Amino acid sequence: MFADIVELRDFYAGRTGQVARHLIRRHVRAIWPSLSGQRVLGLGYATPYLRQFRDEAERVLAFMPAQQGVLRWPPEGPNAVALSDEATLPLPDYSIDRVLLVHALERTEQLRPLLEEVWRVLMGDGRLLVVVPNRRGVWSRLERTPFGHGHPYSASQLAGLLREQMFMPMQTSHALFVPPTRTRTLLATAPAWERIGQRWFNRFGGVVMIEAGKQVYALNRPLQTVASHSRVVVPFPRVVRPTGARWGEEK
Repeated sequence: MFADIVELRDFYAGRTGQVARHLIRRHVRAIWPSLSGQRVLGLGYATPYLRQFRDEAERVLAFMPAQQGVLRWPPEGPNAVALSDEATLPLPDYSIDRVLLVHALERTEQLRPLLEEVWRVLMGDGRLLVVVPNRRGVWSRLERTPFGHGHPYSASQLAGLLREQMFMPMQTSHALFVPPTRTRTLLATAPAWERIGQRWFNRFGGVVMIEAGKQVYALNRPLQTVASHSRVVVPFPRVVRPTGARWGEEK
């Protein structure tokens, strides 16, 4: 179950999406304060949250599922995005230091194969950061935003899933306490909502975020050869190239 790439683009170009991006990006940066020299991979639709790492990471890549479509990113410089089958990421084993999943886990029809691939490509001391709609939050109940589609999770459900897939949850946080509104005056109060929510209503944020490490001692999982994962879907036939103001918002 995937939102169309145009819907995702338009959401983040609007006021509500810009606020959501700002609030979630702050939490991502708090969890990963410095990625100097690291190799970073975004899966799903993670590009709104990757720009902050481009000046410090060794490399920043983004793979988007073929069912969703793809946007060229970044708007300046070489393209760093490609379409890819979630179950066969075109990367060698142990090749990535950080993986960020946004608009991915709740939408995929290949849940366990996707997480198996993330486990495969992560370095032994690598970290995975998953951002999903919170089952207890308002954002998952309204379809007006991308966070209202797919399968939401509670923090305990997401942590349990990660453990099943040989990841060890390390820290959990919540974000997006402001209601999913388009009203400018209410969105302007988002920082206050965030402070109050973090202190008093932590479990009811719009998204759950869990950072997890790789259980490297759990080597009973068979690793496929790199050759079997060498296929990548070239970003053709559904490349969307926004123009004007909306293209400027895809940062």
